[in-house]
Amino acid sequence: MTALRVVVVDDHDLLREGVSTVIASHPDLDVVGEARTGEAAIDMVAELGPDVVVMDIVMPGIGGIEAIRRLRAAHPTLGIVALSSFSDGAQVRTAIDAGATGYLIKSVDGESLARAVRNAAEGTATFSPEITLALIGGESSHQVSTLTARELDIADLVAEGKTNAEIAEALVLSVFTVKNHVSSILMKLDVRTRTEAAAVILSRN
Repeated sequence: MTALRVVVVDDHDLLREGVSTVIASHPDLDVVGEARTGEAAIDMVAELGPDVVVMDIVMPGIGGIEAIRRLRAAHPTLGIVALSSFSDGAQVRTAIDAGATGYLIKSVDGESLARAVRNAAEGTATFSPEITLALIGGESSHQVSTLTARELDIADLVAEGKTNAEIAEALVLSVFTVKNHVSSILMKLDVRTRTEAAAVILSRN
């Protein structure tokens, strides 16, 4: 099995090296580069073509959010895990809107970090519990209960990172029907993106 290629970005040397060491301790994960700034990360990703970037949010220069935005625009399938000391809801939403696949607090344990990297490579969102709470405001159960049985089926597949076309194939529906259901799910859950919807769905398990 080919190891997933990972780039780690953090302006604090000790933290960056620590994150890299934890990730590299897993045989299926290979840290191919480290960057200290968002600008350097953009150049490194273009040069190395990793599967996943683990991105600090607060850094000098353009910062993590803008780096995520530019990376997502240039590399639509790239897995991007935001890593931060902060769980502020507004910042989390900004990172997700920019294109982060998942969002973890820096106190996360090594196994959870590795799992998030693997999930990001597959397009599946992963969040620290604090992040999920910041996104859903503690109303997950009530929000999910408003979904129909069909919407729950679709929402579960959204949480797995499936595209509308993949969901349509799995459930034998038209892509147009799936798109309408997804729009309804986002509205009922009071979220703006599929990633936020995934956080709500995953939090009920």
